[in-house]
Amino acid sequence: MSQPKNSLVVRALLQGLLLLALCGAAGAGWAAQVVGTVVQLSGPLLSKKADGVVRILSMRSEVESGDTLVTEKNTYALVKFIDNSEITLKPATTFKVENFSYDAGKPEADNASFSLVKGGLRSVTGLLGKRNKEKFAMKTPSATIGIRGTTFIADLVEPSEQAVAARLAYNLASTAALDPLAAPVQPLMLAQAVPSSPQPLPSPPGLMAPGLYVHVIDGLIHVTNAGGASNFAAGQFGYTPNFQQPPVILPVNPGIQFMPPPAFNQSTAPSARNTAGKSNVIDCEVR
Repeated sequence: MSQPKNSLVVRALLQGLLLLALCGAAGAGWAAQVVGTVVQLSGPLLSKKADGVVRILSMRSEVESGDTLVTEKNTYALVKFIDNSEITLKPATTFKVENFSYDAGKPEADNASFSLVKGGLRSVTGLLGKRNKEKFAMKTPSATIGIRGTTFIADLVEPSEQAVAARLAYNLASTAALDPLAAPVQPLMLAQAVPSSPQPLPSPPGLMAPGLYVHVIDGLIHVTNAGGASNFAAGQFGYTPNFQQPPVILPVNPGIQFMPPPAFNQSTAPSARNTAGKSNVIDCEVR
């Protein structure tokens, strides 16, 4: 005896609902892990997902592994990660959480891989860096920073038209002062010769040459690139202009400025996923 038609329809609907539930569970399993929370913020902060979706973050917003964070020109933002480490971003900074994994009971799975694309930050080591310091890497266009349990500042200085022009003029004036009988050098010829120079040009007073600058506040960092590697201890400043030239110690602060609001220098409460509430965010497609 054949089943009634209504019974077949109900069974098909139930199977469809079950399939949707299974797909939803699988999708949740692939969702990015929440690894930190915005605990201090002084202005607009954006988070770009791997799929191109951009969110506007606010206080208590969650940060996921794979997020790229972008601060506006007047924004400082402090992110506390689930291992109690902290990253404070300065204005006009682009920073990516490439991969962050921390489980108190699984130290073998620790991984903290970041990328400072533009701007600057202050990093404070957390539990992951204290028990597995070799699993921490802060990548930049000029070098990769490793930690030995520390607090440090990293600052990327990019060449600007004004800085390049001032540096060329300063170099030209310095050359003329050293050899007043030398034939004048055409600015265009000098500008064309700059990219092929293996050494960075000296900077005029008040201008920092392009490249990566570091300042160790506490502990020790290890900076390495294709040109070599150097350790920097508490109180030291370092610099490398690009990925081909080794990092060097600077005798004094070259002009690194990192001045977040006073509240950012106060201790923040431990961050955990179960205490970080969802904030109101605005999602938009970037085309």
